[in-house]
Amino acid sequence: MTLRDRIGFDAGSRELEEALDWAARHAFHYVDFNADVGPNHLDRWSPGRVRAVRDACARHGIHLGLHTLSGINVAEFSPHVAPAVDEYLKANTDLAVRLGCEWVVVHAGFHFSSAVEARQAASLERLKRLTGHAERVGARLLLENLNAEPERAEVHYLAHTVKECRAYFEQIASDHFGWAFTVNHAHLVPEGIEGFLDGLGIARIGEVRLADNTGEYEIHLAPGEGTIDFCLRMMSEAEVALAPGRAFGEHGENYVRIALVDVASRKVVGRVAVGRDPEQVALSPDGKVLYVSNEAASTARNRLADSP
Repeated sequence: MTLRDRIGFDAGSRELEEALDWAARHAFHYVDFNADVGPNHLDRWSPGRVRAVRDACARHGIHLGLHTLSGINVAEFSPHVAPAVDEYLKANTDLAVRLGCEWVVVHAGFHFSSAVEARQAASLERLKRLTGHAERVGARLLLENLNAEPERAEVHYLAHTVKECRAYFEQIASDHFGWAFTVNHAHLVPEGIEGFLDGLGIARIGEVRLADNTGEYEIHLAPGEGTIDFCLRMMSEAEVALAPGRAFGEHGENYVRIALVDVASRKVVGRVAVGRDPEQVALSPDGKVLYVSNEAASTARNRLADSP
C-alpha cells in the first residue's frame, strides 16, 4: 500500500453514504464520520442501512472510523449527567461495531480550571470502563490528543500534553486502546510534534490526523498554510516511506529535491534536484540508484545515493 492509499478524510456529520460515494469516486480508502446530528444520528441506523454501509465499504475497500464529539465532557462527574456520558460513549462504540468500523476516536474531556484532579480521575475511570466494553464487543478506541487553549481561558482540554496523554496510555494497557495522533494539536504545546513522538512512541498510533496552524491557537488550515514543517517530519521517517536509509521528496521553489537520510542518525546527509512534479520513484534492488519520473517535465532522472 502506498502513502497515497493510506490518506483519508474526516466526513464529519455529512451523510455517510454520500461521503462513501465521494471517497470511492476519488480513490480514498479511509473515512472518519460523526454520529451526533443530522442523517448520521445514533438513532437513525436501521439494519438495512447498516448492511448497505458495510457492503459499500467492502465493495470499495474503505476503512471506516467513528469520531465521537470532543464537546462531550468525558471528565464529567455530576449526578445524572455522568451516567449519560457513559451511555453516549457506549452507544457510539456499539454503532461502530455494527457498521464494521475499525476505530472509534474518543477524548479525555475538559476541566474548568478547578477540581482538575477530580476531572482527570473521572476521565480516566470512564475510559477504563469504556475500554473494557470495547474489549468485550471487539472495538478499538483511539484517544485523540486535543488542543491547548489560551493560558487565561477558563476551559482547558485534558490530554493535550505529552504528560497528560502518557497517564492514559500507562494506565490503560490494552490492545483496544490506542492513539489518534493529531499533529496540529501537538504543534500548539512546547514539546511540539517531535516531543509527542519521542515521548509516546508510535506503537499505539492508529490514526494520524493532519491539519495546519500557526502554533498560536487552534485553527484548521490546510497543510502548507501554517507553520508546521510537514516535509521535515516525513524526511525523518524516510526509511518507512521508501527504503532503508534513502530518500523522500522535499519541495523546492520550482522543483523538487530528494533528501538523503541516514537511518542511524536521522540526519539529512544530502539533497539532489530531480525535476518538476515527480510522479513516481523506484529504488534499484542494490539500493544505489533511485529512479524518479517527472510528470510536468516529461523526463526521467536517476541519482546515485552513495550507498555503502
